[in-house]
Amino acid sequence: MDFNGSDTLHGPRTPDRLPHTAEAAAKIVIVGGFGVGKTTMVGAVSEIRPLTTEETMTQAGLGIDDDYGSETKTATTVAMDFGRISITEQLVLYLFGTPGQERFWFLWNGLFEGALGAVVLIDTRRLEVSFDVMGRLEERGVPFVVAVNSFPDAPRYPVEDLRRALDLAEEIPIVECDARRRASSRDVLLTLTRFLHSLALTGALT
Repeated sequence: MDFNGSDTLHGPRTPDRLPHTAEAAAKIVIVGGFGVGKTTMVGAVSEIRPLTTEETMTQAGLGIDDDYGSETKTATTVAMDFGRISITEQLVLYLFGTPGQERFWFLWNGLFEGALGAVVLIDTRRLEVSFDVMGRLEERGVPFVVAVNSFPDAPRYPVEDLRRALDLAEEIPIVECDARRRASSRDVLLTLTRFLHSLALTGALT
């Protein structure tokens, strides 16, 4: 899924400088398996031109990397994606997209450091790649929401069926999204901020 073809990039982006009204900033990580749309989401929702570290997939990765969707996907993130979005005039989120290929997972610990929360992006055709991702977040104590990226040919399931399949606690939000669209991706981030706010009110967010 390539954000270059989305409908969100036709308008001008804002300058890279931080808005003068910003009073608080938070680090958010966008995580998930290979090819679930992390780079797409960061690129679609970022108000500044996103930083990406994509490299061309080569024959050297055969037998090592996840080759799911390799007939259409020609590049993969090798370090991180970075973007920024102002949720309100006062609150700015810095977005860090993690690499999906397993051999780059050693970078995750550094990207998780200081993160207030996370979005776990999933593809219903490959739910199994999400378990290690969520396990790592739980180990680090990083709160997260789950966003189901709506690929055209992916099966759709009721939320409660997905919750059982992913073994998620009842309080963890699950939302559908189209990672190519700015409004949809922004709604996911708003869901995360509301979830983090609710955790803070109950004292569960330290």
